[in-house]
Amino acid sequence: MSSKISNQTLEKAVLKILKNADSKKRKFCETIEIQIGLKNYDPKKDKRFSGTLSLPNIPKENRKVAILGDAVHLREANSAKLDGYGLEDLKKFNKQKKIIKKFSRKYDFFLASDSIIRSIPRILGPGLNKAGKFPLLVTHSEDLLEKVNTIKSNIKFELKKVLCLGASVGNVKMNSEKLIHNISLAINFLVSLLKKNWQNIKSLHLKSTMGKPVRIY
Repeated sequence: MSSKISNQTLEKAVLKILKNADSKKRKFCETIEIQIGLKNYDPKKDKRFSGTLSLPNIPKENRKVAILGDAVHLREANSAKLDGYGLEDLKKFNKQKKIIKKFSRKYDFFLASDSIIRSIPRILGPGLNKAGKFPLLVTHSEDLLEKVNTIKSNIKFELKKVLCLGASVGNVKMNSEKLIHNISLAINFLVSLLKKNWQNIKSLHLKSTMGKPVRIY
């Protein structure tokens, strides 16, 4: 647990968010996001950081993953009820930018077999890369479903041009214990990426999709 935020503070904030979500039930599962305000950082001068963390509990169950696979991975994808596309399927897009853009928007992540990953830019062009969704590698020695769940658990912190960041750390269907665990790990990981650690944190808020932000730092 981070030394700057007590477990009590986190628990109080999480319970408040869960209580509010329970009193106003939505037709969808609200995501809980951590919102970060930074200080003493100059995105133009300072080195921009980027880091990916795999959380112990999947923050958003409805994240969609597609497998761009060889015959073996496509069979595994089919068995696991995952969307799978072979090279022949991808060739049908005929490098049409609009179709590839629509395809990239349909999924949150892509996984590609090691045997075909190098062929993807040649067949699809730069579309997936531009969307920030270039496929992650999967080998036959890995368990496909396990790999998918790991990817669904991933969150990314990346400094761009503004001093505000955000990442999904859970959802309102999770219990408070799991949420606090995810949030604690996310905060500690973020702080470790910053050049002056806690001295670069201006504010931290937790917020559900439809709820009000709750300040925790």
